Amino acid sequence: MSLCINPRCPYPDHPGNAENRFCQTCGSGLLLQGRYRVMRVLSDTSGFGTVYEAYEQTTPKILKVLKPKHNNNPKAVELFQKEAEVLGQLNHPGIPKVAPEGCFQFLPRDGSEPVYCFVMEKIDGPNLTQWMWQQDNQPISERQAVSWLRQLTEILSLVHQHNYFHRDIKPQNIMIRSTGELVLVDFGAAREMTYTYLARLGESDGSITQISSPGYTPPEQVRGQAIPQSDFYALGRTFVYLLTGIQLTDAKVYDALKDEFRWRNYAPTVSPGLADLIDRLIAPRAVNRPQNIQEILAAIARLSKNLSDVHSASRPGQPHRRLLNSTRFPRTVLQFPPMRSLLAGTLTLVVGVGVAGLWYAAWHTSTHPANQSIQVVKTLAGHTSYVNCLAISPDGQFLASGSADKTIKLWNLSTGQAIRTLKGHSSFVNTLVFSPNGEELISGGADRTINVWHLSTGQKTRTLTGHSSYVNALVVSPDGAKLISGSADRTIKVWSLTTGKEIRTLTGHTGYINAIAISPDGTTLVSASTDHAIKLWDFAKGQEIRTLTGHSDYVNAIAISPDGTTLVSASTDQTIILWDLATGYKTQTLTGHSSYINALAISNNGQTLLSGSSDQTIKLWDLTTAKEVRTLSGYRHAIRHFVVSPDWQAIITGSGDKIITIWRL
Repeated sequence: MSLCINPRCPYPDHPGNAENRFCQTCGSGLLLQGRYRVMRVLSDTSGFGTVYEAYEQTTPKILKVLKPKHNNNPKAVELFQKEAEVLGQLNHPGIPKVAPEGCFQFLPRDGSEPVYCFVMEKIDGPNLTQWMWQQDNQPISERQAVSWLRQLTEILSLVHQHNYFHRDIKPQNIMIRSTGELVLVDFGAAREMTYTYLARLGESDGSITQISSPGYTPPEQVRGQAIPQSDFYALGRTFVYLLTGIQLTDAKVYDALKDEFRWRNYAPTVSPGLADLIDRLIAPRAVNRPQNIQEILAAIARLSKNLSDVHSASRPGQPHRRLLNSTRFPRTVLQFPPMRSLLAGTLTLVVGVGVAGLWYAAWHTSTHPANQSIQVVKTLAGHTSYVNCLAISPDGQFLASGSADKTIKLWNLSTGQAIRTLKGHSSFVNTLVFSPNGEELISGGADRTINVWHLSTGQKTRTLTGHSSYVNALVVSPDGAKLISGSADRTIKVWSLTTGKEIRTLTGHTGYINAIAISPDGTTLVSASTDHAIKLWDFAKGQEIRTLTGHSDYVNAIAISPDGTTLVSASTDQTIILWDLATGYKTQTLTGHSSYINALAISNNGQTLLSGSSDQTIKLWDLTTAKEVRTLSGYRHAIRHFVVSPDWQAIITGSGDKIITIWRL
């Protein structure tokens, strides 16, 4: 696709635009400045500008276009051009780059009115609001907070050194690169710190533009009197959100009647030193905040030293809480009290303390003591960013991992050796699935594409395109002939794995597709969505059979029993529901988790269910009685996903980290 940005073009996404230099509807140029081709709209929700994805040859860029209704507003045009000007002066990996010629005016063919544009570097990652949503709004650790606070303060130091202050720091304006580095974005509100401006503080002539974001804007800025210390306030408020996971406008943390902020009650593990620094940053009066960047950096240095001292004093087997991107994991032996026997033998589980650690489940056909000691025996390192998804080959020999570093790694599961790295996605890899015969690996990404790989050679055999947003879920039909994909574009697509051709598109959900599953006999397709609903489809006909309603929030995971009779669904409403797949009737609701439930797995004999939750526990359920068997706790982070080996001898995770951890008996 190639888009025309002429605001008066009646058909800007004309199919013929893809292979032409001029819009097939209005005749305006499609190759901006002779180098940038616009591909899609990323955001059109603000009243100020429209954000597009554009490409300079094969390099993705961000194109910002001022909405035409602001063309006659000098202040709006000034703010728009100011962002490009500021970014052009600042050279730092934590600030998006703008080329010297990146700011320009585009004149449509009719020549009636110019379009104000600038092109900037595209940061391939989520902003902190999106990232926290992905983490189920679980508070970050103190070590992570100190690391991020240092990064942002150093970025802010450069901004202030160039006599600017940002004026709109908030989680939405902080992004994470695939390398894990933070980037401060949206400098449209940046203001130059000139003596003329500072002298005009207190004037009421409306000559100073007010920028306000509820919960993050300091009192003086609301009055149109922003100063450099206003950035400190917004920075501190950002970390209140990150350390509590609670929106700042929530009555739990802010009493509007008494004008009291009570965030510390919801961050009990934060040290007094860090809490005191944040309270200074968010002091209502600017005079009570740190007076310069150096003062903040000195406080951060003291906090870092204290954290290092705590780390040095940690006893073996009792490590402190780690950074999300920590790459070291202790070999930890933990024991559990006796458990009653399940299936043909005994179920033994392990709890790990590393960030990427998860509980390991192993079924044994012979009798073993229920309180048997377990060790972490293997960690796999190689990704340079978060591991987003995992898949195990049907024969249990290979592990595939997909990452925010845009790569897929194939591992020998028995030796832990990396076999090869697959490169082909231009953004995060979100989901992986092996074909039933184990000969192909299929990957879906945030770049809206699906890649099919030949397992023995590692060669990409085809790329499937058609989704208009992130590909979130993949499943292959039991006969291996068809691939089903679910996307944030609210559609499900069915593809021929033999030809790579799209067979049909299923529509009906009003929210993102989070999960899909297909019955063992291949007749019924099931989809789960953020619209709180589950839909059953006649797979052969592509027709909806029924919609199941029962969850009151997003449905995150689904699983079908091996005999095809029972559907299990899990939701952010903290419940698990069992359904009769044939009738669609709800048979049981399982409760006990205290936060979002993100992952499910059913044992090969269909008798036992595993559920993982953001409440940092894993629960085992007897599906024959719908009773909870055991809860394991002690893990310090949300459980977002896990994969179980075909023989149920291992659980493997890369949860929120660059490291993959294998727990084995």
